[in-house]
Amino acid sequence: FGRVAVISGRPVAFLADRLVGAGPSVVLVGLYGLQWAEDGRIVQAPDVEPWLDAVAQVVDRALVEAPPGLVVEAKGASVALHWRSAPALAWWATEFGRDCALQTGLHLQPGRMTLELRPPVPTDKGVVVERLVGDSRAACFFGDDSGDLVAFDALDALAERGCRTVRVAVAAAESPPELARRADLVLVSPADALAALAALAAVVGGG
Repeated sequence: FGRVAVISGRPVAFLADRLVGAGPSVVLVGLYGLQWAEDGRIVQAPDVEPWLDAVAQVVDRALVEAPPGLVVEAKGASVALHWRSAPALAWWATEFGRDCALQTGLHLQPGRMTLELRPPVPTDKGVVVERLVGDSRAACFFGDDSGDLVAFDALDALAERGCRTVRVAVAAAESPPELARRADLVLVSPADALAALAALAAVVGGG
């Protein structure tokens, strides 16, 4: 493969800790494109800096006001509100997030049983996909959340320019239905996604 990348809503440090054996040839992009690994260090998009105080204010407020069961995940350049262990708190997180977004100008990024507030920097997984694919003749993307739909959009745009593309949905119960509807291949679990990637690696490696 010309390029292999992990594009995530998680911070790059989180990815690096869990992909130690991947090596420098695997591109790591975190926080929907706000961070990436480069020459062994974590680089942050320059437009993020002015928004860090606003993110910190939301973190401080959420830690004080969040009801029991809601998890506040501070990511440095963004903050995520998780209600997986307390589904009834979805309404609270949504209202809190909207209020904070209005007050600070931060962007709301919905996900599976989560809502994230991040700087309104013009980047997302789709922007990253188009940049990494460049003029390659083929591209494939695996996604399981609403934030991955823009990556499918990017593949659509690349296909119109002659690139061969494959959209893979890892369609868990919490994944948006649109993801599976738009996919060329639907897998039902992360284990199946891992098996598919292992099969691709075996073909390329001759194993």
